[in-house]
Amino acid sequence: MPIKLYRPVTKGRRFSSVQDFSDITKKEPEKSLIKPRKEFAGRTGGKITVRHRGGGHKQYYRVVDFKRDKLDIPGRIDSIEYDPSRGARICLVVYKDGEKRYIIAPDAIKVGQEIISTKNGEIEMSVGNRLPLERIPLGTVIHAVELRPGEGAKIARGAGIGIRLMAVEGAYATLKMPSGEVRNVIKSCMATIGTVSNPDYRLVRYGKAGRMRHRGIKPTVRGKVMNPIDHPHGGGEGKHPIGMKYAKTKWGKHALGVKTRRKNRASDALIISRRKTKKR
Repeated sequence: MPIKLYRPVTKGRRFSSVQDFSDITKKEPEKSLIKPRKEFAGRTGGKITVRHRGGGHKQYYRVVDFKRDKLDIPGRIDSIEYDPSRGARICLVVYKDGEKRYIIAPDAIKVGQEIISTKNGEIEMSVGNRLPLERIPLGTVIHAVELRPGEGAKIARGAGIGIRLMAVEGAYATLKMPSGEVRNVIKSCMATIGTVSNPDYRLVRYGKAGRMRHRGIKPTVRGKVMNPIDHPHGGGEGKHPIGMKYAKTKWGKHALGVKTRRKNRASDALIISRRKTKKR
């Protein structure tokens, strides 16, 4: 999907770009596969747990099949559609028995193409087919990977993401993540061939605050321009540096470059090498 630029006839247009929706083949979603989406504006139990959330355009949630548990039943790609809940495209699959389901659209998939999920059957290694990791050739790029068998896709679901299958040994398959992390996953977990669609999604520049408000994101104010009572960085006259040994959050904790992964997680034993981090 290419990115579309307009003539900068206004200040908001000068630094903004939009998606080119030429890959979309159907505008209206399948009514049987949508449900209302309740907006909580970043609140849990009435308390703000995520700041700068609120408003936004009304959306319907598309019910996406992450398990793809209709095994050995061929399905035909009926349409490629936009999903407001994610950057990737989704595609409507019509199975031989007439059932319809949404799946995350792989890159380069075509309308009319047949796909299938299987655990034991012999299938072609083409984009969109789903099978266990132990049956996928080494070096293949995959997405929508399970972390536990039968649990449904948990990783590599974002726009343009792909994971490379490095090895299969013993009870585990070795995967190289987009971040550079190398980890083991149980080899009987299912994965889909190919990368996720819409790889240019991260190149979109929204350009102005109004477009972000449509997405449900409210303005964010820097701590250094606040008053001292509102933020550790606040206070002072005019433009000034933070003036501390390290940057702090609104609540006084370390910010910038802090590791957020919980310590002593059970899955730590499956990580062979950590992701690449920037040196500060």
